[in-house]
Amino acid sequence: MIAKVSTPASVTIDFDSIKNLTSAETQAVDQLILEELSSDVVLINQIGHYIIGNGGKRLRPMLLLLAAKALGKVDDHHLILAAVIEFIHTATLLHDDVVDESALRRGKESANAVWGNAASVLVGDYLYSSAFEMMVRTDNMRVMAIMSKTTTAIAEGEVLQLLNCNNPETSEARYLEVIARKTAILFSTATRLAAVVSATDPATEEALAVYGQQLGVAFQLIDDALDYKATSEELGKNLGDDLAEGKPTLPLIYAIQHGNEQQAKIVVDAIRQGSRDAFNEVYEVVKATNAIEYTEQCADRAAEQAIAALQCLPDSEYKQALEELARFSVQRSH
Repeated sequence: MIAKVSTPASVTIDFDSIKNLTSAETQAVDQLILEELSSDVVLINQIGHYIIGNGGKRLRPMLLLLAAKALGKVDDHHLILAAVIEFIHTATLLHDDVVDESALRRGKESANAVWGNAASVLVGDYLYSSAFEMMVRTDNMRVMAIMSKTTTAIAEGEVLQLLNCNNPETSEARYLEVIARKTAILFSTATRLAAVVSATDPATEEALAVYGQQLGVAFQLIDDALDYKATSEELGKNLGDDLAEGKPTLPLIYAIQHGNEQQAKIVVDAIRQGSRDAFNEVYEVVKATNAIEYTEQCADRAAEQAIAALQCLPDSEYKQALEELARFSVQRSH
């Protein structure tokens, strides 16, 4: 049994108070993003502004800024790389929604639903290109090497996920490998780059990278659990989207392994067929097999590992905020 991430009873993490610790820097990053989205190609401006301005927690750039402040200070290169991280993340969202044929993103119509798949893919490519153009301004080959490996890992994760689609025999280990590459790597890169630009020692850099990686794993696992707990309004997408796409997420993998023959067959068939129609039946199996609780326990373990990795940092309100973000990742409802 995995222990829950320790937070005093009835205490809710105040995400807004964490955001306020980097409010000035975030405004500078947002201004930089707006400047970089300025193109004489109108459609690029329209889609770029639509997806960037479409809510979201800005969690990845915030992680970079908080880590930089925990290490001392934020400089111009930190700001550039925070914008780069957000551009890369946004590009992956545009491409993901096309691959997944998603109609909703953060509670609004996805860009591909508004402008079509071709425009979304091409603007995603533009954001990738812009991100690398911005990286050059740091004049730091280590930064370029890390970001190049990151984008390669993200692409590999996307392909691995595609190979897993409609495959109910996907193992837990194989699924965790997908989220390590597809999701967690960008969290890890954000915190690692804060250390690289701050010129910290290798041990601190690696510890921050571990923090980001484990936080990213926790974040994705809670997303998996929320697909069977939250409402569509809370989640910002249609419930059962992953099931409709035939994605064997951790709750489904666990339900297959721990359900009886009839329960396992319901989930296996739903994954193979990619059927949203089976959502209610699958939900009952997921609930009966305690698959949501298991997924949450795995997320708790990852969050604990993230917090443990921060012990090398000196005590500060920024270190505390990073710890609270790990707790928030497993407490959130959307």
